[in-house]
Amino acid sequence: MRIGIVGYGTGGRHFHAPFIMAAKGVELVGVVARAPETVAKVKADLPTTAIYSSLSEMLTAGVDAVTITTPPQTRRELVLEAIAAGVHVIADKPFAPSAAAGRELDAAARAKGVALGVFHNRRWDTDVRTLKKVLDEGRLGKLWSLHSRMDLDEPSTLDAGPTGGLLRDLGSHLVDQILWLLGPALSVDAQLDMVERKEGLTDAGFVLTLRHAGGVHSHLSSSKLNRLSAKEYRAYGEAGSYVSSQTDLQAQAIFAGRRPADDLAGWGYEDMALWGVLNTASGAERVTSEQGRYHDYYEQFAKAIREGTAPPVTAAEAVATLAVLDAARISASEGRVVGV
Repeated sequence: MRIGIVGYGTGGRHFHAPFIMAAKGVELVGVVARAPETVAKVKADLPTTAIYSSLSEMLTAGVDAVTITTPPQTRRELVLEAIAAGVHVIADKPFAPSAAAGRELDAAARAKGVALGVFHNRRWDTDVRTLKKVLDEGRLGKLWSLHSRMDLDEPSTLDAGPTGGLLRDLGSHLVDQILWLLGPALSVDAQLDMVERKEGLTDAGFVLTLRHAGGVHSHLSSSKLNRLSAKEYRAYGEAGSYVSSQTDLQAQAIFAGRRPADDLAGWGYEDMALWGVLNTASGAERVTSEQGRYHDYYEQFAKAIREGTAPPVTAAEAVATLAVLDAARISASEGRVVGV
């Protein structure tokens, strides 16, 4: 699958290009970049990769698929342009400002007969993969509740203004993970921590409670301004509990200058001292962590294109995430539980 990246900011440079280059059956053939400093970064990182000034220019040159990783407010038109050209699309999260807008993009892709996938790459985090294995094996018995927390000490990366905020940013990931693990949400009760920025009022932290169709309740929280960095899962069931406090392993490795293609066999493994703990009547047991593999997203997307099957994260699944975020926004502003 010959793929191009549209945009080379933090997302394109750190969370797409390195994992495309590590994925089997995928070739990075171009990057759309315009600003001189961005072009310079592409040339330094990818000296043999073509650089285009626009998506139109890239589409004319020819690609099988594109990843749209420009700022959220620019994505709709670019996604529609690629779809109209008959090219498969991966859209960064959040791929639309609302569930209704997401359904529009999904319908456009279906009408054109192209695949539209959304890059919810954190389904391939080591900690969530390990948790899913524990749940799939039924080691907690009947599951009662699941708590997911992701705090980052990154005040400078808070996307300010009413179209930004942490709920759309990390909330997209946490909600997608929880729907993937537990199934559809019926309702949401949300609290947002707001700060005033020159761009406007911005949510800088959130706490969400979801009730799922399967009977489980989940609790999601995140912050960026509280000078705290922590990543945690706690699962409670009738047979015991599972607690995981791991690191943001793959992101930390990327920002440290490492690349998965350099050592794919050793990539994405958490230190044994940080493995999750399963607590049952038999005692406490360290659970071997699964490998973190963001590159699997691209391998599975390419396979879906070859075989005509659904992409690893469909637009419909991403719309379900957006519907929860939409309901959370209403819940926080009106102080009530909102159906999804």
